[in-house]
Amino acid sequence: MASARNLRELGLAQAARLIAAGDITSEALVTACLERVAAREPQVQAWSFIDPELALRQARECDASPNRGLLHGVPIAVKDVLDTYDMPTEMGSPIYAGARPMLDAACVALARTAGAVIMGKTVTCEFAGMAPGATTNPHDPTRTPGGSSSGSGAAVADFMAPLAFGTQTGGSVLRPAAFCGVIGYKPTFGMFNRAGMKFAAESIDTIGLIARELEDMALVTAALTGSAFVAPSLPARPLRVGLCRTYLWPKAEPSARAALERAAAAARSAGADVREFELPAQFSRLTQTREIFNNVERARSLAFEWAHHREKISPALSRSVELGLATPDAEYRDAMRFAEACRIEADAIFCDFDMLLCPSANGEAPVGLHYAGDPSFQGLWTLLHVPTLSLPAGKGESAMPVGVQLIAPRYADKALLDAAYWLITQAGVTATMA
Repeated sequence: MASARNLRELGLAQAARLIAAGDITSEALVTACLERVAAREPQVQAWSFIDPELALRQARECDASPNRGLLHGVPIAVKDVLDTYDMPTEMGSPIYAGARPMLDAACVALARTAGAVIMGKTVTCEFAGMAPGATTNPHDPTRTPGGSSSGSGAAVADFMAPLAFGTQTGGSVLRPAAFCGVIGYKPTFGMFNRAGMKFAAESIDTIGLIARELEDMALVTAALTGSAFVAPSLPARPLRVGLCRTYLWPKAEPSARAALERAAAAARSAGADVREFELPAQFSRLTQTREIFNNVERARSLAFEWAHHREKISPALSRSVELGLATPDAEYRDAMRFAEACRIEADAIFCDFDMLLCPSANGEAPVGLHYAGDPSFQGLWTLLHVPTLSLPAGKGESAMPVGVQLIAPRYADKALLDAAYWLITQAGVTATMA
């Protein structure tokens, strides 16, 4: 019989295969994860809600029933801005303390339909925004795990769950993944249905995944989209890689710069065509443009909360709402036109490259829990609606994880996963630092 440690360290796809073959039970796997939660949660504080009996009841039901789908019996954690009918959805805000939705978010319902055990809700920054919760980085409790999918990144990195749902408006999936040393995947905008998600900025909010194994991203994508599961595989020809430091390069710390150079050198040595690439000059407006989207659309999404519970909204989020309310609609519409023009121009970039390679974040996780990190290295790509992925790529000066970010054209999500698979298996870029 596999030990609890061996069970909790399984990737989601590997665990699903073992359950389907009858080699392990869902109950044993969920029990192993719950034992890890019991041991580590007092320090990590990744969960806003977890009921061991509810999780085990789902697991036992899976073990007693025929295989229901691709995710049969495997536990998934859910960021607490996504609705769950049998658990509170509090969104990191006292306004929603104890709130119980009647329905699951679409991604949660589809995961359940495919057989997943919904293990619990993970801590989010307030309304997936700026004010962090109490979650700590599993590698160093004095440092942030990143945000706003703080609990999702920490739970996966600490072996409490093999995979977690996150959401990204700026960098809220990739940054926690980079800071915690796991894999973060933000698909093409709209890939995963967003019904049942509390919007932050509706025109860019994207549901994403955090896991320790790349294959898990493909399996959950298949379950959520109704497509056939195809594991990541080697591309048919050598990759054409654009080494893209971006206009944000001056903000990159030595650890991020070194990780990017190591990954580029490894890809080149393994046979990729790696060339320097500079974004068009006008793209330097993207960070400011995303802030306009973020402020205006947050103000509109939080109209009820602002009108009726303003005193319960944090100062940081209040500033964002105030900025959004003060932004002229003409400025917002100009930002929308500019973003769409850049998306079209970004499509053309990939005529010459299969993927771009840039920093996942500006460095290691910052010390302190009051600040979840700079979203700019991820946010520009979120605004462009392209699929992105953060891979662990070693450690920095403080022995904390650092990552590299892969970017592919819109709707080329399978090619992105294949490129990441090539970087892991052929170029030797680290698959996980958990």
